[in-house]
Amino acid sequence: MICNVCGTKEATIHLTEVVSGQMAEVHICEQCAEEKGTDFKTYFNFGDFFTGFAGIGKLLETPGEKTAVACKSCGMTFEEFSKQGRLGCAQCYTAFHRQLEAVIKQVQRAGVHVGKKPSRIPKDVRRAHDLRQLQDRLRKCIQNEAFEEAARLRDEIRQIEDKNKRPRKTKND
Repeated sequence: MICNVCGTKEATIHLTEVVSGQMAEVHICEQCAEEKGTDFKTYFNFGDFFTGFAGIGKLLETPGEKTAVACKSCGMTFEEFSKQGRLGCAQCYTAFHRQLEAVIKQVQRAGVHVGKKPSRIPKDVRRAHDLRQLQDRLRKCIQNEAFEEAARLRDEIRQIEDKNKRPRKTKND
């Protein structure tokens, strides 16, 4: 989205206002927002985010675990990460895998990315996307030898493919 003020830079601030049932959207780049004297911040600090989680420490605790987990490469502890909002190095992702996974599940309500698709996409594009996802799930089930689930997915894929092959009725028919 391009900035509504300067018309050249990428907008990073998006405001929506509803007045008397009419919605108005304004898109502003950070520089124009600063020039206009607004106090918007376009960065996201994970440290601030984690402090908003009530009981995040309890969520991440393992019964009987008293020692703080630290990254073997840089020495950062998870407690330091939750205060700073940034990991110390690439190996921190491995060192804090269990804790990060718990936080991601808490925030995203899932441990894996399931994708997102626009609500206004055409039905044929949506069907093709759904079909690809089912085919990916089928491949994974076969690899994991989950044959009952694989058979169910195979049948679902066949139904969709059969539905897509049927000639569509036109308005003139």
